[in-house]
Formats: sequence, structure tokens, C-alpha cells
Amino acid sequence: MGFGDVLRREFSFVRGNYLILVVSWILMDIGQEMPVPYYQQYVDALGGNVFPMALGIIGLANFVAMAFVAVPGGFLADKFGRRWLIVTMTFGIGLSYLFFVLAPFWNLTPAWHLILIGSVIQSLCLIYQPALFAMVQDSVPPERRGVASSFINMIHGTFNTPGTVIGGIIVVSLGLVAGMQAVYFIVMVLFLAAATSRLRLKETIVNDEKMRFRYFISKYPEAVKANLHVWKIVPRTVFWLFIVQVSTMFLFALTNVINAIYARDVLGIPQDQWFLAYIPMMIILVIASFPIGKMVDKVGMKLPLAIGPCILAVSMLLFVNGNLFSVMVSMALLGLVQLFMMSAAMALSACLVEPQNRGKIVGGVNFVGYILTGLGMMLGNFLYTLLPQLPFYLTIALAVPMLLIIVFRIMEPRKEDRKY
Repeated sequence: MGFGDVLRREFSFVRGNYLILVVSWILMDIGQEMPVPYYQQYVDALGGNVFPMALGIIGLANFVAMAFVAVPGGFLADKFGRRWLIVTMTFGIGLSYLFFVLAPFWNLTPAWHLILIGSVIQSLCLIYQPALFAMVQDSVPPERRGVASSFINMIHGTFNTPGTVIGGIIVVSLGLVAGMQAVYFIVMVLFLAAATSRLRLKETIVNDEKMRFRYFISKYPEAVKANLHVWKIVPRTVFWLFIVQVSTMFLFALTNVINAIYARDVLGIPQDQWFLAYIPMMIILVIASFPIGKMVDKVGMKLPLAIGPCILAVSMLLFVNGNLFSVMVSMALLGLVQLFMMSAAMALSACLVEPQNRGKIVGGVNFVGYILTGLGMMLGNFLYTLLPQLPFYLTIALAVPMLLIIVFRIMEPRKEDRKY
């Protein structure tokens, strides 16, 4: 069997809806990472330096809005289908970037308020996320779930990397504010192109009743009941997996909200070099995605899941007192944490939860995870004002109980016992 035949066999699942999503992710990934290295500095320049909790407030509002739509998002995805939510809300996210472009011209209130508005609109549009994850699970054969999940990470890493570099070069060339405006305009164009490509998606849930905007509110009580009920019928392991997933989101938020400011003001890393710290992470997401996905499919899900918190603690130790090199290594390790945790969690959830309940489970995870992420960003920002190192030390401490939950509470079903 030739190398081409091996590739065709391993990636035979990349077709139909999954292929369309991959194409759209490529466009979105190039764009969405472009502003990331200098986002914190951009908010700082738009008045965030006058109000030190601006980053925390934007983060909290952002994730509270995401939590608000997570529950109905999962319910609506399972009841009325995936496609309408995915397509419509991708267009909404693309248009929301206009607020980021226009923010420096806003002078009625502090300019970062427009960033806050744009972020909240984006978060509300992410009501489609449960539909997106459910459509991925619907479109991939059970024996390829680990590889499919890692392939998503590989796509993200491959096309995030040039986005980070391009964004960094634009900002360094044009200056912080003008550069970020140009970056956000490019992001808007790429997201609208991705939304257009998603018009070709095929629905995976059959329902004769069409989705209506009013359902976002009118179906909310029914969605809450359905999301609470589903936890009574899924295996106990799904609950402990839920605890691990939302804890991971909280721990990432503690430091992600201030890492760029910390690197500049505490570690002394020049602002025009900060974007370089993201490159190793993106490279890791590319080269390690497929091996880790194969590991999940062959070895199982529990071991990769347990490796994640260990690497997270090491990453924080390298960052807290580091230089540019150790920070780059730390960011690369964070990429590994993402790969291990996401690939293992998605595969484990898919083999434990029946298809008609996957959207609701994802919605429940997102609801709690987003609230904890928002609180984590506020807490991380607050702890930074007390002692800059505190968010990193707290992350290390909380990684220990998360590891214990994985080891002693999460039970992986044998292959012959897996139903889905």
C-alpha cells in the first residue's frame, strides 16, 4: 500500500459537511488569530490603561453572553437542526468585527466600550457552537473521532500560525492602533467569506419545522428543562468529564487575560516581539495533532486526558519567571494541553452520549464553562493588580485536583461496551 493510499484511508472522513467546515475554518483561523497577540495592548491603548479592570470586564461580559446562549444553542441544535444556526451566526460574527475597526473613532465614552459591545455581539452569535460541535460528531465515523478532533486542531494550528505572524507584522509596521484597525478589517472579510462557504452545509437533523429567531427566547424555559434532564440519563462519567472541561476553561482564563501585559511589564519582553511567543504554539498544534489523535484512538482517552494538567503546571512554571525563550516554550506546552484535553474529551463524550443529546451536553458544558471563563478572567485581572504572579500560581495549584478527578473519577468504557 503506497503513501497516498495510506493518506486516503486515514483521512477518508474529510468529505461532505466535514470538508466544508474545514474550508471555513481555514478562512476563519487565518483571520481570528491575527489580532490576538496585540489585543490586550489595543484595549490598553483605547482607555484600558486608565481603567485597569477593562480587560476583565470585557472578558466577563463576553463569556456571560456566551453562557446565556449556550443552553438554548444546544437545545435548538438538537430540536430544529444545525445548519441554520451555523450559517446565520457565522455571518453575525463577521459583521461584529466592524465595532473593533471603528473603536478608535468613538469619543462619546471610552473607546474600549465599543470593543465591549462588539465582543458581546460576537458572544451572542456563538449560540451556534453546540450545533457546530454536534455536526462534527454527526459527520465523523466512530473509529475516526480521535483523529478527526486532532485534525481540527491541526487545521487551527496550521492556519493560525500565518495569521499570528501576519497580524504581528501589520501592527509593527503600521503602529498599534492603525495596525489593529487594518487587522480587524481583514478578519471581518475572512469571516464573511467563511460564512458564505457554509451555505453549502447539509442538515444532519431532520425536522419539518423551521428555525425562527423568536425561538431564542420563547424556547428558553424548555431548553433549560431539557438540558437539566439530559444529565439524569447520561453515564456518571460524563458529569466528571464536564467538571474537567469547565475547570480547564477556568484555568486557561486566569492567565490568558493578562499574559501579554505580564510579559511586557513584568518580564520585560518588548511589545514588538510578543507575537513571536505564539508561533511555537501554532507549530505544535500542527505537528502534534495527528499523533495525539492516533494516540486517543489506539491507547484510549483517559491517559491523554490525565497528561493535560501535568503539562499545564509545567507551562505555568516556565512562564511566570521566564524570558522570551522560556515563554515560547510555555506557549508551545499550552498547545499540547489543548490537544490532549480537547481530543480526549471530545472522543470520550461522543462514545458515551447518544446523538440526540450531544447538542444539549455541549450546551451545558459551554454554559458553565463560559461563566467560569468570565469569572476566571475577572479574577485573573484582579489578582494581577494585587501580585502579578498570583494567576500563574493559582493555575498550578488547581491543576492538582483536576488531575485527581481524571485519575479516580473518570471511567473509560471498553471498546466492546461503547454504544455510539
